[in-house]
Amino acid sequence: MLSSRIVSVSSLVQLLQDLVEENFVDVLVQGELAGLSRPQSGHCYFTLKDSRSQLRCVMFRSSVRALRFAPQEGMEIICRGRASVYPQRGELQLIVEGMEPVGVGGLQLAFQQLQEKLEKEGLFAAERKQPLPAYPAVIGIVTSATGAAIHDVLNVLRRRAAGVRVLLRSVPVQGEGAAAKIAEAIAELNLEGSAEVLIVGRGGGSQEDLWAFNEEVVARAIAASRLPVISAVGHEVDVTIADLVADLRAPTPSAAAELVVQNRLELERHLDQLVLRLAGQIRSRVDFLQAHLNGLEKRLRSPHELIHRQRQQLQRFEERLQNGMAIILKRCEYHLSLQSGRLQALSPLAVLQRGFAIVQLTSSGAVVRDPAEVNNGDRLTLQVEKGAIDAVVNKQEDLPPQKKARKIP
Repeated sequence: MLSSRIVSVSSLVQLLQDLVEENFVDVLVQGELAGLSRPQSGHCYFTLKDSRSQLRCVMFRSSVRALRFAPQEGMEIICRGRASVYPQRGELQLIVEGMEPVGVGGLQLAFQQLQEKLEKEGLFAAERKQPLPAYPAVIGIVTSATGAAIHDVLNVLRRRAAGVRVLLRSVPVQGEGAAAKIAEAIAELNLEGSAEVLIVGRGGGSQEDLWAFNEEVVARAIAASRLPVISAVGHEVDVTIADLVADLRAPTPSAAAELVVQNRLELERHLDQLVLRLAGQIRSRVDFLQAHLNGLEKRLRSPHELIHRQRQQLQRFEERLQNGMAIILKRCEYHLSLQSGRLQALSPLAVLQRGFAIVQLTSSGAVVRDPAEVNNGDRLTLQVEKGAIDAVVNKQEDLPPQKKARKIP
């Protein structure tokens, strides 16, 4: 027979809800994650189960956002939360406020998950790494203005690269919102445009302290930078996602400053060597010219003495010239006399001087050599030594044969 006291379903569920929520305010439950659902509301619904039982779980949006890793189906996890009863269905559920993977920390798992994701996208590929500028005049730095990192970097730059200009974008390097500020500063320096290389980093700390440099937003800002980026986060043993994406990783901020001015120091050392070599060559050349000048001074004579010697030499040249000219004139006179005598002997005037005459036809001026060339009555002109004689032909007569054979001298 039923008891006289009857309660409604709602009342019983309410009693159970009060009982559960008052006694299971903060519990840790380990199990396998199954039935994972993520609707547009941002909440996360899943079942936590083991070999014998299962428990419905809900994780509200605010708690989901605080997760460092992405929950995955089949993952063994430990959930922290409070037990409750869902009145509409009368189901026991766990309202999860925190979650950690079993066997590995949540931060480490989140690091591995993001590393695998970005590696598949090629953000760590060597071929996309940019070379550092050889001699940067302006260096952009993204870090906290109050941290030790900026002081270490500036000390190195003052000591090894005086005159280099620094553009500092001071940002929080840990805590909520730090990653977004770091990414924003990287984009601003790229937009500003005067920096030639960026140093992004901070000093040492725990994994939680360094976590801003493991955020996806920072990784993508570094990958999108048109300026080469040197990542300098923590100490040498600390490796972040920013280190993997950056064009160059430095073990410490101080090392980053040394790397960015390394080529400049090599150039300065090379210039120092060239200056020393040039000074040595100039010194050797000056010594040689001084020795040559000393020798010239010893060989230098008085200008009056040189003029006197040159005047004497000029006089000897004049005497030799005059003697040579006299000899040449005598030779010319002798040859002229010989040629004149020969010309005189061959001259027709010389023949006329010996009593001979030149006979010409008056009408034509032709020279008459044969009596047959003229006729009786022809007028002739006889050219003699001292003039000419007109004559008329009365008779022509050939020479006897024996006289024809004899030449007239």
